[in-house]
Amino acid sequence: MAAGEKPLSEVNFLTVAEVAAVMRVSKMTVYRLVHSGHLPAIRVGRSFRVPENAVHEYLQQSYVGVESA
Repeated sequence: MAAGEKPLSEVNFLTVAEVAAVMRVSKMTVYRLVHSGHLPAIRVGRSFRVPENAVHEYLQQSYVGVESA
């Protein structure tokens, strides 16, 4: 386990529908992010689960700030 990572028993996993609700996008957009590797996920049967912290990290990295003139 890398420094700063939680044990899997402490990680909160979200469903694709929950991720879509948090990000306010469609489930298809979440599937595209997972399949393209932009959003890490684990497969549970035929479903995906996304670590909650990965969603927050993705949103922080994707943030476009407004530069002041």
